[in-house]
Amino acid sequence: MSGRTEQAEMEANEIESPQDRAAGADDFSHGKGLNKYTLFCALLASTNSILLGYDIGVMSGAVLFIKENLKITSVQVEILVGSLNVLSLVGSLASGKTSDYIGRRYTIVLAASTFLIGAILMGLAPSFSFLLAGRIVAGIGVGYSLMISPVYTAEISPAMKRGFLTSLPEVFIVSGILLGYVVNYSLSNLPQNINWRLMLGFAAIPAFAIGLGVVAMPESPRWLVMQGRIDEAKRVLIKVSCSSEEAEFRLNEITKAANSEVGQKGVWRELLLNPSRPIRRILVAAIGINFFMQASGNDAVIYYCPEVFKAAGIHNKRQLFGVNVIMGVAKAFFVLVSALYLDKFGRRPLLLLGSIGMAISLSVLGMGSKFLEHSESKPLWAIIVCIVAVCAFVSFFSIGLGPITWVYSSEIFPLRLRAQGTGLAISVNRLVSGVVAMTFLTMSKKITFGGMFFVLSGIMVVGTLFFYFFLPETKNKSLEEVWALFEDKDRTTKSNDDAERGMPMREI
Repeated sequence: MSGRTEQAEMEANEIESPQDRAAGADDFSHGKGLNKYTLFCALLASTNSILLGYDIGVMSGAVLFIKENLKITSVQVEILVGSLNVLSLVGSLASGKTSDYIGRRYTIVLAASTFLIGAILMGLAPSFSFLLAGRIVAGIGVGYSLMISPVYTAEISPAMKRGFLTSLPEVFIVSGILLGYVVNYSLSNLPQNINWRLMLGFAAIPAFAIGLGVVAMPESPRWLVMQGRIDEAKRVLIKVSCSSEEAEFRLNEITKAANSEVGQKGVWRELLLNPSRPIRRILVAAIGINFFMQASGNDAVIYYCPEVFKAAGIHNKRQLFGVNVIMGVAKAFFVLVSALYLDKFGRRPLLLLGSIGMAISLSVLGMGSKFLEHSESKPLWAIIVCIVAVCAFVSFFSIGLGPITWVYSSEIFPLRLRAQGTGLAISVNRLVSGVVAMTFLTMSKKITFGGMFFVLSGIMVVGTLFFYFFLPETKNKSLEEVWALFEDKDRTTKSNDDAERGMPMREI
């Protein structure tokens, strides 16, 4: 590795002298422009995330027909729904090492291919066990895609547009959810033994298209630098930058970061066994935001929304799917708003706004559900209040936690730890999602849906406090500059920085 890093340093020095770097820092360090090729690559990479969204959306309706057609119990429904999320943590944990070994681009192909196999197995499933096997395979593919999409996008994006570009995976997750709702609604009148198989099997189509589309994408320039392939990295940076000067500046920054990490201890050892204080702070921030993203119950609410509204008094399946479509449209609109304004307002303001809104919406939903539980007549106004509260909940999620979790997770780790650190954080995300999905109905039977929503509201209050104290602002900073936010500083510098960010960074 030493030979490659010496070559990287020599080539970086040839590209830009210290004087040139100082003179051009203000112009190029934040990459103020966004060329069309960068947007094209980010869109292609983020399309991978539509696979999870489609599964979440389509499974919320398909499970109603699966339960009746295969004669399975509520516990089996929870296992079926949650298994994909739990097994996706395997893909998330493996994706870091895989992407460091074969590259970011081919990891996207691997993710799409694995999900394709799972979708085919689910569409052809003759029994519960066969269907469960298909979801296990698809879950591993989802785990790969959730890690690699934001990491790849972050590594090709200029700092000033990184928030928008790395929030695109959430845009595609929400698009997939809405697509799943529309497919549910369209196929709900088909025979029961056919409709759910088509709903699940159709997921193979986008998976196949994504695998082919990756051929048009370049490799991550940061991964190429890690491999000592400086000339290739420079060619990619020229394509994804607005000028050759910006490309040269970014290459210099990347090679400096790569050189500073040479000879350090193994990645997993540094992450888990003996992390420095800055790494501990990063781990707390990354794992914390991923934990609260799923502990909020967002996935479970979407998966079981028809069950919630059946209990509220809506029994017609097409009406239930119609409510889902309304919820999906609201979710899609607000995730687009968040993506467009994330780089203008910053991560923290939108995250705090979203989490406070989620806590309030869940409280209203809890009160509405409690009222309906004790009402025999099921008044229409109370049902409407619950529908509005659910739409508000998913909308606030789409403003804050939804897109910002992927943005934050992919940008705060240093280069050598980024793939496996992000994979570790997202594996926690998938584990919590699976646990919540596999216990939501059981817990709701014990404490009612209303009680469950009050619990989730309390969790979001705690989450809001966590975000305020432990997540610094990363807006407009290059990936190499973000690391400085978590480093040890003297008291004066730290106080000034905290005042500028409007938050107290807690000691960890």
